[in-house]
Amino acid sequence: MIYIRHALTCILVLGLVFGFISAFGQTGQSAENMTIKKAAENVTGVTVNETDVVTINERFAYAIAIDISTMILIFGFIYFPNYRNKEFMFTFFLFNIIIFIITFVLNKTNISMGAAFGLFAVFSMLRYRTEGISMKEMTYLLIAIALGLINAIGLGLIPILVFNAIFIAFIFVLDHPVVFKQEVSKTIIYERIELIRPENHTILLEDLRKRTGFDIHRFSIMSIDFLKDATSIIIYYYKKR
Repeated sequence: MIYIRHALTCILVLGLVFGFISAFGQTGQSAENMTIKKAAENVTGVTVNETDVVTINERFAYAIAIDISTMILIFGFIYFPNYRNKEFMFTFFLFNIIIFIITFVLNKTNISMGAAFGLFAVFSMLRYRTEGISMKEMTYLLIAIALGLINAIGLGLIPILVFNAIFIAFIFVLDHPVVFKQEVSKTIIYERIELIRPENHTILLEDLRKRTGFDIHRFSIMSIDFLKDATSIIIYYYKKR
């Protein structure tokens, strides 16, 4: 795991350096291109129209570098250490790259940006039918899609850096165990139904701690089955670092 983190850190640093170099190089080239275009219009008297050809330019380079770097920071250093789900990591990164490329292509053609935002809405409402997804997983999926869209719509370097930094800061504060303890919940079937009475909740909590081995700090009684003398209880405890 240590080697993976070092590798991700190196990729992040190289991506940011490449993005900054490409961004500064774009400024000079764009000014030169505008000067040449204006000179051609003055000489010929004909307005030069830009074509819809999609080119991989410096803006694409620094935008995708910042996008991938932000994804690595959020999902490699915040999400994955908490949830350890490689399948969702594959989904998050592929959704992000797909949205980024499609939005970049649409932004270079005569298609309006309304089509890109419509595509963003369609992807954000996707549901997986084979497996249930928690609200937090859906939120992370929405973040991956939003990053791909924001970084590809043609904003300048400073706005992109600011928006990505806002994402990183809020996710770090709200979901990193360094700031807040991560609460874990599990649903169990409990047979000592006589302990569900309010006056026995202290005894019930101690019995749940003894049986599960978790330092449970609260629980919720979801359902009661008097025919089977069993109850469904959700227990909550903090994940150990």
